[in-house]
Amino acid sequence: MEELRELVGEARRHPWAPDVVLVGALVMWVLLTGAVLGGGAVLLGLAQVLPLLVRRRRPLAAALMVAAACLLQVAFTDEPNPANVAVPIAVYSAAAFGDRRTSRTVLGLGLVGALVAGLDWAVAFGGLEQLLITASFQAMFMATFVGAAWVLGDVVRRRKEVVSRLQAQNRALARDQAQRTQLVAQGERAQIAREMHDVVAHSLAVVVVQADGALYAARQALDRPPAIGPDRAALERAADTLETLAETARTSLADTRRLVGVLRDEGAGAEFSPLQGLAYLDDLAQRVRDSGVPVDVVVRGRTDDLPRDVDLAAYRVVQESLTNVLKHAGPGATVDVDVLRTPAVLLVRVTDDGAGAAPDADGEGNGILGMSERVEMLGETVHAGPRSRGGWEVVATIPLESQDVGGGR
Repeated sequence: MEELRELVGEARRHPWAPDVVLVGALVMWVLLTGAVLGGGAVLLGLAQVLPLLVRRRRPLAAALMVAAACLLQVAFTDEPNPANVAVPIAVYSAAAFGDRRTSRTVLGLGLVGALVAGLDWAVAFGGLEQLLITASFQAMFMATFVGAAWVLGDVVRRRKEVVSRLQAQNRALARDQAQRTQLVAQGERAQIAREMHDVVAHSLAVVVVQADGALYAARQALDRPPAIGPDRAALERAADTLETLAETARTSLADTRRLVGVLRDEGAGAEFSPLQGLAYLDDLAQRVRDSGVPVDVVVRGRTDDLPRDVDLAAYRVVQESLTNVLKHAGPGATVDVDVLRTPAVLLVRVTDDGAGAAPDADGEGNGILGMSERVEMLGETVHAGPRSRGGWEVVATIPLESQDVGGGR
């Protein structure tokens, strides 16, 4: 059974192969019988079987060429030819592979040919006194083969039409299922958006309010004596920290609201996406500097025409790298951010001279994994690990050749 399936699959991949085999077998049959019937019979036989090579692609043309060869046979000889088996094959092919008009035309042509051949052979074998009886018998005999071949081909054609309709229905059902799945996904996105708004955005709003309140209290304490000496310095650091906290919370709240907008609307465009990219690299570095970590940023090459996904991926690499510095580098660490744009790649390198990841880190964070997944979608990977001279480095190389660079966003 498995071998039969393989043969059927091979025939579907190469539909001309069965026709070549069929015609080759018929040619051998004509040549073998030609030793008895003579050279003229061989030529007439070849003229009838060779057109069957195009019986699938040009069924009407193949049938007409077979009919023309049969007419030559009637004109030059009164005897049957072994190649006459090409007639029912041509009729079958027209019914199976042609349209309705071709099918009916070839059927009528085959029935007329059966009548003509019956009369011709009746004259040769039956004599004039039995012409009517012999011609009728022979014509009906050959017409039976023609009709059977046509019916078989018509059944095959109708079956193919049914299969085609079923396939169309299956495609329509698949599209309907895809639409239903999309609607379900949109419903889930809306639910996620509601949950994010209720939990994340609300929590960030509370952080902003509390940070603003604490900042106001710290400023008021600074304005009242005796806030001097170490107490005043501590209050100033607390006020600066609260100000940075409030600003970061506001930025995160705005980004969260834009992300919620994207989740609520599948067709939302870039106006709802977080306003982040290499153009905001200085702002990101300044927030880290305000936290007490010196950051040096160097951008070489033009970065304002990068594709949006490349721009955001590079920004996220720097953002996550700086976050890891704040978490793991320890006091006194400095950070260098180097962004290099070349015609082929965008290179992002973030290095620090701190302590690196803590030995007892739980390893449950997803920052490096998220960076890797984002960059891998663009065709490259991220390297993150300790430096030989101490500290930590993150290097991301993003290809630009396959991206739509310089063609607008």
